[in-house]
Amino acid sequence: MLEQELVVPNLFQKQGVDQFKGADNDTISVPVEGVLPFHDYGWRNDRSQPIQFDEYRERKIAVTFGGNVYSAVKLTDEQNDFDLSEWGKLLRPQVKAVARGLSRRAVNTLTGQAYSVVIGGAEANLRGALTEARRVLNKFNVPDGSRYLLVGSDFESALLNDDRLNLAQFVGDGEAESALTTATIGNRRGFRIIVSQEIPADTAYAFATSAFIFLSGAPSVPQSVPYGATTSFEGIALRWVRDYDPLYMQDRSVVNTYAGFRSVTDVLVGWDETAQSEVVSTGEHFVRGIKLTLDGASVYPPASSELATITGISDAAPWPRTTSAVAAQTRTRRSNAA
Repeated sequence: MLEQELVVPNLFQKQGVDQFKGADNDTISVPVEGVLPFHDYGWRNDRSQPIQFDEYRERKIAVTFGGNVYSAVKLTDEQNDFDLSEWGKLLRPQVKAVARGLSRRAVNTLTGQAYSVVIGGAEANLRGALTEARRVLNKFNVPDGSRYLLVGSDFESALLNDDRLNLAQFVGDGEAESALTTATIGNRRGFRIIVSQEIPADTAYAFATSAFIFLSGAPSVPQSVPYGATTSFEGIALRWVRDYDPLYMQDRSVVNTYAGFRSVTDVLVGWDETAQSEVVSTGEHFVRGIKLTLDGASVYPPASSELATITGISDAAPWPRTTSAVAAQTRTRRSNAA
């Protein structure tokens, strides 16, 4: 039930929490494989120069886990005997409540991330904006197997009203097997396009599933409770415990899960045309996701930055900056046409 209720958390890479058990302050150091450049040694050279050696270093990222999303309900004897025919009727709204809590935390992680690239003024040329988003992620070497475009409600309307994208025909075609299935409106430019009512209406986020991590784990069932169960499905774990309070003649039902969210940064490898050699970034960069807005100006990395030097994406050649006035004129033209 929980998996079927989730949209945004299901777009994230899922991991368990067992590795955090016993960790000091709920923090672990995750080793990340080091990156090495390659070199060329001249064919049949005079051997006057030695080969070049590099120092290999693995990075360690401190990851802190924390969060306990729950729903707790009391049920009187009268309610149990006369109002509810089965516990499943109570369990479903409890699971939905936990799902909303997980979704809110996932959305806060997504919208609170600092993005290196913001494609502004997308409404003036939606097809061009999607193509630019694909170009940027390609330049960032983001895996193209599982890319999403999560759009707000106004952004969705703009996409559906664009005849050239031809997305409207797909809405409502599939069976509503889950919230994620219902939210999907089509595939374009290598993105699975999904709508969310929880993100800003005029905003979209293009990212790979590996850009964010959703940590989930089921708490242990206490031996003191008469009924308790845990389950895990599609990387999401949940616990349900029930007991009876004789002083107040009522059942108590608690559904909860441990949860945590984080973004993924990378050390980048690029090519220096001047030196004709590979370049490895000295810092870590978040490049697995970018932001798009219907209005406003675009934001790209400064041309002198390490990110721009390695990837070639910079403010020297940004997506065409579109003012709010031009976007407003676009809306007016569409309104008049309608």
